[in-house]
Amino acid sequence: MTTPLWQSRRVEQQISGMPTSDGAGVKLTRVLTQNLQRRLDPFLMLDEFRSDNPGDYIAGFPAHPHRGFETVTYMLAGRMRHRDSAGNEGLLGPGGLQWMTAGRGVIHSEMPEQEEGLMHGFQLWINLPAARKMIAAAYRDIPDADIPRQAQDDGGSVKILAGHYQGQAGAILQPDTDPLYLDLQLPAGSTQQFDIAAGHNAFVYVYQGSVSIEGVAVPAQKMAILDNQGQGVRVHSEHGARLLLLSGQPLGEPIAQYGPFVMNSRAELEQAFADYQQGRLA
Repeated sequence: MTTPLWQSRRVEQQISGMPTSDGAGVKLTRVLTQNLQRRLDPFLMLDEFRSDNPGDYIAGFPAHPHRGFETVTYMLAGRMRHRDSAGNEGLLGPGGLQWMTAGRGVIHSEMPEQEEGLMHGFQLWINLPAARKMIAAAYRDIPDADIPRQAQDDGGSVKILAGHYQGQAGAILQPDTDPLYLDLQLPAGSTQQFDIAAGHNAFVYVYQGSVSIEGVAVPAQKMAILDNQGQGVRVHSEHGARLLLLSGQPLGEPIAQYGPFVMNSRAELEQAFADYQQGRLA
């Protein structure tokens, strides 16, 4: 009996982020937008924020509601203070991870705790299954030092934000969608391969340098959606790169989103708005 050869997924499509603003005018790049939610189920949104101009971020994200999904904020540089209606508070610093399950509802704010310098990071939205959309809200703030990482033989590194990598559990394990969330550093001339679970939707986002995947060049500030054939992805970087690799178990359920609420039907969205307006959301 022969063992099948390991096969890399290929680049199906490349996406350029769209400049936009959110919160009280924070400038950011929206990489994963609503038109990609079905293709990249369970992922709903990915934003990158990066600026050393305080005018782009100083107003932050004042109190606003969420229901029906999870938000994941990963900070590379800068400091952001989280407060929410469940009484949670935390300071997200360089390299830190914040994982918030909105569930049935939460009202939170994310405000910069700096008046100068670089603010750089990502916010990811991950859907919850219909049966779990109305669970109680939850929050975890994980500092950089507590996030597992593995050094590679070629001098690169893998930071395991969520899921499992080579038998090691990441900072977060979420059985609902089984997300894998890796921050990868590839030195010049490096080629690495990373396993991806069969049937999981996956993409990479290059935020520094450039890579190639099965001969297709992916430059900085590009998201490469990976096809669903193969056991993982093989990534090469000629001059060195930093990138995110994400994969997750698709839910295959209807997606109804309006602003900060993600449910399964229009009726559920209307109920979310009514609950928020009448003070019953959180």
